[in-house]
Amino acid sequence: MRQRRSFMNRRRVLQGLSALAMAPLLPHPSRAAVAAPLRMIPSSGELLPPVGLGSWITFNVGNDPVGLAQSVAVMRAFFAGGGRLIDCSPMYGSSQATIGHGLRELGQPDGLFAADKIWTSGRARAAAQLAETRARWGVERFSLLQVHNLEDWQSHLPVLFEMKARGELRYVGVTTSHGRRHAELERIMTSEPLDFVQLTYNLADREAEARLLPLAQERGIAVIANRPYDGGRLIRRLKRDRLPAWAREAGMATWADFALGYLLAHPGLTTVIPATTRVGHVSENVAAGQGGLPDDATRQRMRAYMDAL
Repeated sequence: MRQRRSFMNRRRVLQGLSALAMAPLLPHPSRAAVAAPLRMIPSSGELLPPVGLGSWITFNVGNDPVGLAQSVAVMRAFFAGGGRLIDCSPMYGSSQATIGHGLRELGQPDGLFAADKIWTSGRARAAAQLAETRARWGVERFSLLQVHNLEDWQSHLPVLFEMKARGELRYVGVTTSHGRRHAELERIMTSEPLDFVQLTYNLADREAEARLLPLAQERGIAVIANRPYDGGRLIRRLKRDRLPAWAREAGMATWADFALGYLLAHPGLTTVIPATTRVGHVSENVAAGQGGLPDDATRQRMRAYMDAL
């Protein structure tokens, strides 16, 4: 009886996720008539939506049918909301395979900006890893390949630049999620013709504002902000209180507006990649900034608010 009940519960969860995924994605009521501001990739002029989709932890679901259905629902909502950039890495467990499953279920959505990474040492291992990554996604070529956490970047960047020159890749980048690597990242940004960098940037961790974001502007490098919610810790801290009246007056309707809007208001930032398992959160994320972004004075007030928590 217990096994039967467990099966029925999982069946109801899957049915609920399926129904939710098929429902139309409604824009946030306060911003329904406002178009999402697109961001330009400096090296090409191509435009991207300001909010992408991360996959760290959230898409690492293995073969679990509930997790897979949930991930497909998140991806469907993301594309329905105008999203394009999905970011992954070989480091993220089964996340690459989950994305590939979602893309097949959704019929390979038009406009996908596929971003993944190399996370190994040595050219031979990198070539094998890239072949496996491509197979897991089920795509012919990636829009962006990045060297994950600067792992053996001296070996990998020349190969990626060669792939780009042959038309096998559109953009080349490097990533870090460690502040202690910022000095090395700065040297690479100064010496290499990168299209993208990915770094950690959120209201609780603003170190990138000091040098890396201005340098990206100087060098014409697009910037992807990972961990914009600090792995969920930031949004949990913010949600202890109600959204301040002054934030609402500035056009922010949700804490997602607050957390993401602060980042997107920086002129050196291109895209943020929050990860989530919930369709409702995708709706909030892709709507962030559509009601207007905070000005400098408001951003200063947001910093003070954050620092006082």
